Amino acid sequence: MSDGVFEGLEIAVVLPCYNEAETIGDVVAGFRAALPTARIYVYDNNSRDQTAMRAALAGATVVRETRQGKGHVVRRMFSDIEADIFLMADGDGTYAPADGPELVQTLLSGGYDMVVGTRRGVTDDAGRRGHAFGNSIFNRLYTAIFGTDFTDIFSGYRAFSRRFAKSFPAISGGFEIETEMSVHASMLKMPVSELALDYGRRPEGSHSKLSTFKDGAKILWMFAMLMKETRPFMFFGYLSVFTLALSMMFMVPVLNEYFLTGLVTRMPTWILATALMMMALMIFSGGVILDSLARSRFEQKRFHYMSISPSRGERRAFTGAGRRVSDPSGAEMPSIPATKARSRKAV
Repeated sequence: MSDGVFEGLEIAVVLPCYNEAETIGDVVAGFRAALPTARIYVYDNNSRDQTAMRAALAGATVVRETRQGKGHVVRRMFSDIEADIFLMADGDGTYAPADGPELVQTLLSGGYDMVVGTRRGVTDDAGRRGHAFGNSIFNRLYTAIFGTDFTDIFSGYRAFSRRFAKSFPAISGGFEIETEMSVHASMLKMPVSELALDYGRRPEGSHSKLSTFKDGAKILWMFAMLMKETRPFMFFGYLSVFTLALSMMFMVPVLNEYFLTGLVTRMPTWILATALMMMALMIFSGGVILDSLARSRFEQKRFHYMSISPSRGERRAFTGAGRRVSDPSGAEMPSIPATKARSRKAV
């Protein structure tokens, strides 16, 4: 990558870490070589080994986050750091630092708010096949609920614009944070892209922090909560249909008896069926009302998103090939090469 492409841009490489002493030094060194002008931050999440010391010795700025969980770390990173571009990776060495410039370049040249490094070779390691199967199921579920913007919602290698980082609420606390990032981009219809990258293996002595069933349950719960908040009509519509079906299951035998004999001998069953029918109607009505409120919330979130400057380096982007522009103060700004200027569009 040409140094001129990133000239004048503040790039922050952010690395959430928990017990990654075996790999963090090499990861920091790799990003320093790949992006010499970037600032590298390691957020140590209560590590019990020498992660913080080795990161500092490698030249990173080390910050401690005491709330356990990747989501808490991401919230802190986006709150603390001011930069034009944020590049997030893991500290375990599975993502190649050499791919970082390509992610940043894709973000800049396409005018995107987020670029996700999708993982090639994620199933090459037999120990990951269970995780890979779960990833496939959740990715399909995401597509069915939230749209087709992403094919790998759990990738931890991502580049963000300042606009994304400063508009992202970061509600979740654990590994489900990547799901929340993807939903945030899909719901606000941000311009996003994916870039297929090789996914490495952990070296000896480095262990995954993921629990297949525990974290899978958390992610599934996050799917349900995000669906409730962002697609309430769909969420409560399905719940209403389920309740209606349950009501009909109890109601049909009672009605059949009534039409045959003119009697209702199972009055408690009839009362239960009627109550479930009323509940289904109330749930459906609630979904309609909450859908209107959700639309209003999205409008407000969109206004907030639009009020944030994409980046302080945005003076270089979307200005047309070979042109130089001025900021509001009248200062002349550097131009962007013709091959790097593209129109902003969503995937």
